[in-house]
Amino acid sequence: MSMILSASVVRVRDGLPLSASTDYEQSSGVQECRKYFKTLAKKLSQLPDRCTLHTGQYNINFISSLGVSYMMLCTENYPGVLAFCFLDELQKEFITTYNMMKTNTAVRPYCFIEFDNFIQRTKQRYNNPRSLTTKINLADMQTEIRLRPPYQISLSELDSANGYPHIPPSEYKSTGKISTAPHQRLEPVTLSGIVSFVLSLLCGALNLIRGFHAIESLLQSEGEDFSYIIAFFLGTAACLYQCYLFVYCTGWRNIKSFLTFGLICLCNMYLYELRNLWQIFFHVTVSAFSTLQIRLRQPQGKSPDYNV
Repeated sequence: MSMILSASVVRVRDGLPLSASTDYEQSSGVQECRKYFKTLAKKLSQLPDRCTLHTGQYNINFISSLGVSYMMLCTENYPGVLAFCFLDELQKEFITTYNMMKTNTAVRPYCFIEFDNFIQRTKQRYNNPRSLTTKINLADMQTEIRLRPPYQISLSELDSANGYPHIPPSEYKSTGKISTAPHQRLEPVTLSGIVSFVLSLLCGALNLIRGFHAIESLLQSEGEDFSYIIAFFLGTAACLYQCYLFVYCTGWRNIKSFLTFGLICLCNMYLYELRNLWQIFFHVTVSAFSTLQIRLRQPQGKSPDYNV
C-alpha cells in the first residue's frame, strides 16, 4: 500500500528539528530510514533545494526554502508528484504560520511541535488521494518536476567514509546534475547581525584613526614605535575582514573568522600601553560578537519556485 509514513520540519543551518509527525510504524526498515533522516538533516545546507533518496522499500523526499527544510518518508510506490505537493503544502502553511525570525533564533528541538497537528491532518488527506481532487493542482507540480526534477541522492553518498561531497544548492540543472556556484546565499540578516556589522565597522574606523595619529606622531619625531602603526592597521584590516565574512560565503569561513578574532586579540594585547582596559575590552568583545554572528549566519538552500 502506498502511503506517507512520517514528516518533519528541520532548520537547514544546523539540522535542528523544529516539528515532526508522530510515527507509529516501528519496522526495521523505517528505523533504518530514521538514521538516514538524521544524516540528511546535518547536510541540508550542502544539498539542492529539492531531493529524493531511494532506500529500497521507502523514499525520503525533501524541499528547502528560506532556511527551513520539509522532509517526508513514504513507501517506494507513493507517487512523486503527490509527495512534493504534500511538502509544498507543509511549506506554505509553515511560512504563513511562523515568523522566520523565530525559526532562525530557535534553540530547543521541536519548539514548533504544535505544527504536528497540521502535518497529521495533511498526511491523512494525502494518504486518501480521493480527497485531494479539488484541493491541489497536480498538473502544475507535474510540470514543475518535469522541468526541474529532484536531485537523486545515492546511498553510496550517505555510506561513504568521508560523508557527502560538497553540493552547492544555488545551481543545478534540470538533468539533476550539480554545477558549481562561486558563492552560496546566506541566511537572512538578523538584528543582532546588523549590530555586529556596524560595531565591527566602528572598531575598524577607530583603529584606522589611531593608526594615522601614530603616523603623525612618528613624522614629528615624538618617539612613536612603528610597530604600533602596524598593529593599528592590522586591527583595521581584521575588522573589515570580519564584515566581509559576515556578508559573503567563502571557503573555510568559520575557521577564517576564528583566526581573524585571534589576530584582533593579539593586536589589542600589543597595544596594551596605548589603550586602557575598557577600550581593549570593547574591541575584543565586538570581535567575539562578530565571530559568533558569522558562525550563526550559515548558507541556505535556494528558495524553490513551485508556481506560488
